Amino acid sequence: MTTEARHPTAKRHTAFALVMAGLAFVFIGLGTWQVQRLFWKLDLIARVDARVHAPAVPAPAPSEWPAVSADAAEYRHVTAKGTFLHDKEVFVQAVTERGPGFWVVTPLQTADQSIILINRGFVPADRRDPAARPGSQPEGETLVTGLLRISEPGGGFLRANDPAAGRWYSRDVAAIATAEGLANVAPYFIDADRASNTGDYPVGGLTVIQFRNSHLVYAITWYSLAAMSIGASIYLFRRRPTEAP
Repeated sequence: MTTEARHPTAKRHTAFALVMAGLAFVFIGLGTWQVQRLFWKLDLIARVDARVHAPAVPAPAPSEWPAVSADAAEYRHVTAKGTFLHDKEVFVQAVTERGPGFWVVTPLQTADQSIILINRGFVPADRRDPAARPGSQPEGETLVTGLLRISEPGGGFLRANDPAAGRWYSRDVAAIATAEGLANVAPYFIDADRASNTGDYPVGGLTVIQFRNSHLVYAITWYSLAAMSIGASIYLFRRRPTEAP
């Protein structure tokens, strides 16, 4: 009788041990990737914090639009000067620290005839009508200060934008521009700060800057699984049946 026949579980022990060893390498790789993501996220948070608290600079001009991206520009503290096109404003559903309501998104036409969409701030449902918030639509040239934001295409969670019906769940710059017949529109919008509005509504300055950062927890989880896999592999190798005499 062969050794394999006398000990049919020997091969299984070896195979399981090798599988555990292979999984350990996979888990170590995943843990290392999460550590890299952790440092990337911490760097991103630091860069965004620096942008938010830096002195305001002019919003990117049309010649700079191709270089605008989330990594390079989002949450940059910017200014823009122009005239609001109040007849083209749209309302985007919002839930804020003040409760549910709408973001008032109004095109701002600059001196070079380009358009920047401005999220002027929050209004509750009973203040959606401009008549319910007198003095909320400034005329003439206006200076806006706020945070540059990247377009939010498609819609919100489980709710697609419906331009034909005027129902907006995200600040989708391209879709809003198309729906309102706007041309030469910046590929970003600006969240206006509180000082950019003269009346009580809209309420600006409600941008929530929060980045989920669970990478350390994930890294610890993957490394723990790697350690358990290594332990299981060592145990299986040591517990392999020995050859009978």
